[in-house]
Amino acid sequence: MTFVVGMLTGLSLIVVIGAQNALVLRQGIRRSHVLPVVAVCSLSDLVLILAGVAGVGVLVDRAGWLIEALRWFGAAFLIGYGVACLRRAMRTEQLEAAGNGRGTARAVVLQTLALTWLNPHVYLDTVVLLGSIAQTHGSVGRWWFGAGAAAGSLVWFSALGFGATRLAPLLARPRAWQVLDVVIALVMFAVAASLLL
Repeated sequence: MTFVVGMLTGLSLIVVIGAQNALVLRQGIRRSHVLPVVAVCSLSDLVLILAGVAGVGVLVDRAGWLIEALRWFGAAFLIGYGVACLRRAMRTEQLEAAGNGRGTARAVVLQTLALTWLNPHVYLDTVVLLGSIAQTHGSVGRWWFGAGAAAGSLVWFSALGFGATRLAPLLARPRAWQVLDVVIALVMFAVAASLLL
């Protein structure tokens, strides 16, 4: 039961479309480097969940200066990413609904790592919040809770990345990609604004 509670709690925190989910969705629709993106997101969540379950959340919560620095840097990164999406939306001739797309696997993995690890929300939600909730389940139960949260993360990112490929036929027209890029840019700007405010 603790495993299921952990899975549902983890899913409730990651299902909201944010910077990381928008990237996974875009790569899934493009059918471009989906496995590395899903692997990076899932493994990063696993590391962060384990850190929270192990009690690192208390340290992160006390390192206010680190969260503050990440907040400003993360907001700047997200704004830059949003601007890049808007620029891409203006150049319809470079959009591809299928195939490998323009980015190399290395570039996409680095982008995924940046969107994951430079986002202060990931530390507050995954390490501090999930870690705190896990501690309420006792010394053994917290690990079952963490395993459930990690399983939820794996299921979500796999479903989002690999399930998004089914949307590719709907997005075969450049106009649809322009709309998607504008929506992703707006999500990036909204997340950046939430960090700054």
